[in-house]
Order: sequence, then structure tokens, then C-alpha cells
Amino acid sequence: MYPSKAAVEVIQLGRISYGRALQVQQLYVRRHLDSKDKLHNALLLCEHPPVYTIGIRQALYPFEEEQRLKLLGAEFFRSNRGGLITFHGPGQLVCYPILNLGCFKKSVRWYVCELERTVIDLCRKYGIKASTSPNTGVWVGDNKICAIGIHCGRYITSHGLALNCNTDMGWFENIVPCGIVGKGVTSLSQELGRDVSIEESIPRLLETFSDQFDCTLHHGEYSNNESTLLESMDQSSDRGPIAG
Repeated sequence: MYPSKAAVEVIQLGRISYGRALQVQQLYVRRHLDSKDKLHNALLLCEHPPVYTIGIRQALYPFEEEQRLKLLGAEFFRSNRGGLITFHGPGQLVCYPILNLGCFKKSVRWYVCELERTVIDLCRKYGIKASTSPNTGVWVGDNKICAIGIHCGRYITSHGLALNCNTDMGWFENIVPCGIVGKGVTSLSQELGRDVSIEESIPRLLETFSDQFDCTLHHGEYSNNESTLLESMDQSSDRGPIAG
């Protein structure tokens, strides 16, 4: 019998490359898969250097398009999350929940809706009226303020959400974000007319996540043992910047 509320460990990774963050996610997913219990839920919080990423629907992005975006000074990764192309970079709060949905509800649709509601509630606390649309993510009018793209295997989640805090919105002008024509992007700073940093946004995200998922949060640290495992993964990997 598990506790009435699931426990989730909050790990703040700081600014970390997208490729490194993929490896960290894989380590935390492995914690679930290698254990017989369900008590390894984690919330990975980070910020990335400029990077364009695409999900499993990647047919529209040939090598030439990848090279064009790299020449802008950003990395480019193909990943196993859902969705099309998006941008991650400084000023964007990225949250990777590594959860066993057996501790919550075994429904991917429910999970995505809860992520959306979490961000909508965060926006409400800032006085911003946000909502969902037929397109995944959280929107303020016709402008997306938070992208959501997840992966779920054996009810273990990875990838997650990216909330624009004080992001340089110019990076989005080089793509059609999430492949949605005729829509724009926005940020907390743009909507409020003042600078809203990642550091300011984190406590509100944790509060709304805890409320929405009815879980208890406790802060943890990224351990030296996990860093050692990552180094061994680096030495054995020859795939380059492509996620499985």
C-alpha cells in the first residue's frame, strides 16, 4: 500500500545542455524500471543553452533545415517526445517530470491535461488568463506561453514542459513553433510588461504542480554517483545529438 499522496523529489539542474539533460532523464527513468517499488518520482528543473528540438513527427525537417538552424548558433536535437519543432533557451523554465503514473493515474491523456492545468494555474497566480486549445500546450489568446511534449513508456514519463519566462522570443522567429501555422508565442515577461525570471517562477510552478497532482514535494540533490554514471554513458556513446 502506497501513501495517499505520492512523494516527488525536486532536482534543480541549473543550466544544462539539452543532450546532457536527456541522459539525466534516462538515469531517472532507469531508477523506476530497475526498482520494484514506485517511490522514485522526480521533477527535474533546468534551463538550456539555445537549442531547437523536434519530436517523433520529424519528416518535415531534413538535414538542410537542421544545418540552417545550427548556423544561427543553436544546437539541434531529434528526440522521442511527442510534437514537432520547438525552441529551448535561456529564460525558459524547463520541467521534466519523471513519474510512475501508477502512483497517480494510468492515463497519458489525464497526465497531459494535468500538466496544462498546472501551468494555467501558475499563470492565474500572475493574473494572466491562460487556457488550452485543440493544440497541446498552454495559450494566452493565440500565443503559446508553454510548450508541452512528453514521452511515456510502461507508464514512466519523461520530457515535459517549457514555460517562457523572460526568453528571447526572437529565436522562435526562425521556425513555425510546434508546426502550428498562424499562431504566435509569448512569455510571462511579455504578458506582464516586466522581467519575470526563472528563479521567480520556480516556487509558483512547484506550488501549482503539488496542488494539481496532489503530491508532496521534497528537495533533493543531483548526486556524485549519478554524475559518474553519466560520464560512463558519455564514454560509451557514439550516437551524437540524437535521442532514442
